[in-house]
Amino acid sequence: MTRRLFIISAPAGAGKTTLVRMLKDAFPNQVTQTISCTTRKPRKGEIDGRDYLFLTKNAFKERVKRGDFLEHATVFGDQYGTLKERVTSQQTKGKSVILVIDTQGALELKKKTKATFIFIVPPSMEILEERLKTRKTESPETLKKRLKWAKHEMEQAKFYDYTIVNDDLEIAYKALKKIVIAEKYREGGNHGA
Repeated sequence: MTRRLFIISAPAGAGKTTLVRMLKDAFPNQVTQTISCTTRKPRKGEIDGRDYLFLTKNAFKERVKRGDFLEHATVFGDQYGTLKERVTSQQTKGKSVILVIDTQGALELKKKTKATFIFIVPPSMEILEERLKTRKTESPETLKKRLKWAKHEMEQAKFYDYTIVNDDLEIAYKALKKIVIAEKYREGGNHGA
């Protein structure tokens, strides 16, 4: 089976988490997602080891020094990174690995690894703002920062291999699934994701 690396980026509220979950549910034996390390505090309901690996700033810095990260970036003052060992251990098992990461980390990876880069965009900034407000996880100040950052991120979409507009969740999911399957066939992979 061909092992692929898929990099997915999107502004907060674009639906990337839901789309990736749908893909993993459809192909549990072929597709997996690695979780990132972060120095930020867990949000309500987040669990260490399931949502993120929550590290202290010193522990994160130590891992950077040791070269443990495939990529790492600072977003809104917190650090995020993908551990090399988590990706390679899943690929060794024959799985395609999805990394859901910020554009900074994705563009860093684009320079040094072979992967398929997918960007998910909301239908409009107004809809994105509404989705973020509905989540009720952002203060008005943080919401303003996220929307400003979202504009910057969407400008980076031109560096990705594919862009999916998440206007309708089912249609966006079908597009994502087709991309994953097509990319596996491109290198002579087996049926399915």
